[in-house]
Amino acid sequence: MATTSMVQAQDLSELEAAAIEEGMLTTIALPHSWCGYGDMIAGFKAKYPDIEVNELNPDAGSADELEAVRANKGNTGPQAPDVLDVGLSFGPQAKEEGLLQPYKVSTWDEIPDAVKDEEGYWYGDYYGVMSFMVNKDLIDTTPEDWSDLLKPEYAGSVALAGDPRASNQAILAVLAAGMAEGGAAGKDAGEKGLDFFKKMNEAGNFVPVIGKAGTLAQGATPITIMWDYNALAARDTLNGNPPVDVVVPKSGVLAGVYVQGISAHAPHPNAAKLWMEYLYSDEGQSLWLKGYCHPARFNAMAADGKISQELLDALPPAESYEAAYFPSLDEQAGNKEAVVGGWDAVVGANVQ
Repeated sequence: MATTSMVQAQDLSELEAAAIEEGMLTTIALPHSWCGYGDMIAGFKAKYPDIEVNELNPDAGSADELEAVRANKGNTGPQAPDVLDVGLSFGPQAKEEGLLQPYKVSTWDEIPDAVKDEEGYWYGDYYGVMSFMVNKDLIDTTPEDWSDLLKPEYAGSVALAGDPRASNQAILAVLAAGMAEGGAAGKDAGEKGLDFFKKMNEAGNFVPVIGKAGTLAQGATPITIMWDYNALAARDTLNGNPPVDVVVPKSGVLAGVYVQGISAHAPHPNAAKLWMEYLYSDEGQSLWLKGYCHPARFNAMAADGKISQELLDALPPAESYEAAYFPSLDEQAGNKEAVVGGWDAVVGANVQ
């Protein structure tokens, strides 16, 4: 009897034919510098030149992705996303709201159970740890921990890489800060994280600008709190102009998992399934790894000797990952509610 890990060539060729007939795949919120998505999209296009990849709003946050599905129910045009890549806590929310359709890729069995919905509505794709990206032309002493970010020497310097009312990356940065302040992962750390950012804002250190490679290089956000894979990719892009440090803080080391899902209202459901097959193939998983992300099948692929030493050597030191805390779905939900609901009242900085 065939298992999900034994997709047959015929099944895949049928899926390919159906996807090519649809002729398009609509993605959303996939910046090319994030996790190697530029190479991933290019690889998919090279393999399936008859499928146009229509990319919507690359800078959207997880909440924006769900809103795009809600807003385009019944719309088969180019504004309706087929596939989503959202923070872990947004997966169950999207399933509950009926925004996703189930699909189990052929390599399903190699995705850890802890990061997938048993019915196939959402499934972990990759993870990284929260870090500080630092412009060394402007910052003499690189901060080593969350508490350092409150020091007077970092006035007007510290930014989040998203709006903490909508962006999973920013919401979890607040959780990490709260854990460093002694909060228990969940609502407690979310509230302590808000207090931490309130102190930072009152000290004049917080900059209410969404930080990215460009704002860091220009000096608007010389210290940006973001996933290590984004920071490392930005460091490579900037190529020494300016020089960049990427630091995993000593405390509040937080790992973040993202998940994939197919929209329940996908105009191109077969192209969406084919995209998932590509992402979870050895090729797709290796491209995420090249983008400094640990892919969902990392352990299984490593055990099978499918990961090149070159890719392993380019990753951040293993110690950063050994210390990392993976918050549960309940802890993420408690934190998300606290941060999204409390940011305006507690911190009061309109991040945009």
